[in-house]
Amino acid sequence: MASGGGYGDPSQKIDYVFKVVLIGDSAVGKSQILARFSRNEFSLDSKATIGVEFQTRTLVIEHKSVKAQIWDTAGQERYRAVTSAYYRGAVGAMLVYDITKRQTFDHIPRWLEELRGHADKNIVIILLGNKSDLENQREVPTEDSKEFAQKEGLFFLETSALEATNVETAFMTVLTEIFNIVNKKNLVADENQGNGNPASLAGKKIVIPGPAQEIPAKSNMCCRS
Repeated sequence: MASGGGYGDPSQKIDYVFKVVLIGDSAVGKSQILARFSRNEFSLDSKATIGVEFQTRTLVIEHKSVKAQIWDTAGQERYRAVTSAYYRGAVGAMLVYDITKRQTFDHIPRWLEELRGHADKNIVIILLGNKSDLENQREVPTEDSKEFAQKEGLFFLETSALEATNVETAFMTVLTEIFNIVNKKNLVADENQGNGNPASLAGKKIVIPGPAQEIPAKSNMCCRS
């Protein structure tokens, strides 16, 4: 059971911190998705992101306090030098394109290649087709995105930051998947300790099951708004 909770309580005890990165071409709405999730805001005069920004929001998942640390980067080529530091430590990623601009979807394989080249190979990834409120300007059929997501083992949703459609669902899908994986790892460690095998997760990398093992069955989560 997951709940969004409030938009930040500095006195709240934090059980987990999960870093999630937003990637995709410039002007696809990454910053608007972040603003909608972290502050429930949308700005009609949003300016292009310069460099890297991040926001946090604390949620409750299975009675545990989870701080989502969401990183947003500029989509322009001149900022690509930040990639290594940007991806370091990320356990979730959102690949964003604009459903009204085919080119932004055609660039997704390149973004995915870059992500997999810099981040942990088992990172939890969701493909987001943003601006679903502009259906009459659609250039990317939902079926094209579903097919790509299933082929690559990604979750998939169409979102509208303007109308707040599926934004919460997208973040909760990624964060809950990460949470379940971490809990599964903790359970295995506890069992090993119970059998007399010392096991500590301290300082160890979170290993996430590969997409071929679990995620394709869940890629049917795609939704149209």
